[in-house]
Amino acid sequence: MVADRSPHLSKVDPELAAMLHKQIRMESATLKMIPSENFAQFAVLEATGSILTNKYCEGYPRARYYEGNEIVDEIELLAIQRAKSLFGAEHANVQPYSGSPANHAAYRALAEHGCKVMGMPVPAGGHLTHGWGVNFSGSDYLQVPYGPDPRTGMLDYDQIREIARRERPRIIWVGATSYPRILDYEKFAEIAAEVEAYLVADIAHINGLIVAGVHPNPVPYCDVVTSTSHKMLRGPRAGFILSKIEDRYQHKYFPNSKLNLARRIDRAVFPGLQGGPHMNVIAAMAVAFKEAATDEFRAYGQQVQRNARRLAERLLERGYQLVSGGTDNHLIVLDFRDRPFSGKQVAEALAAAGIICNFNMVPGDPRKPFVTSGVRMGTPALTTMGMKEAEMDLIAKWIDEVCRHLDDLDETAGRIRGEIADLCAQFPIPGIRGDR
Repeated sequence: MVADRSPHLSKVDPELAAMLHKQIRMESATLKMIPSENFAQFAVLEATGSILTNKYCEGYPRARYYEGNEIVDEIELLAIQRAKSLFGAEHANVQPYSGSPANHAAYRALAEHGCKVMGMPVPAGGHLTHGWGVNFSGSDYLQVPYGPDPRTGMLDYDQIREIARRERPRIIWVGATSYPRILDYEKFAEIAAEVEAYLVADIAHINGLIVAGVHPNPVPYCDVVTSTSHKMLRGPRAGFILSKIEDRYQHKYFPNSKLNLARRIDRAVFPGLQGGPHMNVIAAMAVAFKEAATDEFRAYGQQVQRNARRLAERLLERGYQLVSGGTDNHLIVLDFRDRPFSGKQVAEALAAAGIICNFNMVPGDPRKPFVTSGVRMGTPALTTMGMKEAEMDLIAKWIDEVCRHLDDLDETAGRIRGEIADLCAQFPIPGIRGDR
């Protein structure tokens, strides 16, 4: 039985405390396979709920609009230094509230409204903030889409170069939420330089793989890199921005500005988009950056990739189609375009069996976004629990059983959910007992 880690909440608001305990029980007995979810270490949870929740410190270190921020300055400077060291960056801003505000700040620092921006649309595997129409990035800027070949699921860099030459965008985004292959930042940098575009990498999903050395680091090739800390880095829900200090195109795009690129990034975050920073979250981010700099974390990132590859191999052996035919990173996308059932049907069935993932569009998807032909799943959280290749073999078997019994799911789902609960009991989730 898990000890009550929220005695004050249980006394003040027992209704809400009961809901939180239900969430703990659910996560303790199911497989968290949404690629963007993970388990924060207990030290991160402690920092997030610390006394810094009470602190208001609008501005930046040594340039605040309130007194009494000497210690707060030390904390933010520590987080900045750890972020820069972790990725080899010249400049870091750790104040964005999340990934989308970080991306918004990058736009504000690099382009005026109406400029062309290249990015992968959501159906092709990109993020809402890379120019999708329902988002500010699609309404305030002119999207120039590129994406994987619908047949191969792979990016065609020659085609991307042709689009960039024809459209000459101000910004080229490189990053994805459901692209299972390595991104070639060097090729993207060559393309961006040829058309004098800023290159911005969104590494929210793969930052842990970069730290682990199993995915290239975009920092040497990009003008700006945005990220979050709550996915593979196992930190608090927050964003951060890395950038060069100087702007290679300032003479062309900002000839009258006295602000270099780093200063424009900072101005875009505050006061451009946000007020006071969440110092409790920044402190928790510093904790996550410290953990990510360890050999233990690098081994974790490498195991995430091994687990994803093993899961992909076992599903391919069972005859399933995967976008791009496999994976190089932390996620896979099952492709059901040639099946009579949809991605949503499969995702709901898997959830009933205790496998939590999400329905997802695939390149060239003939189905609508609320139905889709794909299912996206990843291994970061499972790996944090301590699972390895043997467990991936079991999971592939369970996924196959669910997909083969979609028409008579109840008995199968109930049995598998019990088997999954038994497995999860051997791998307690971190952050509950404070044991990681």
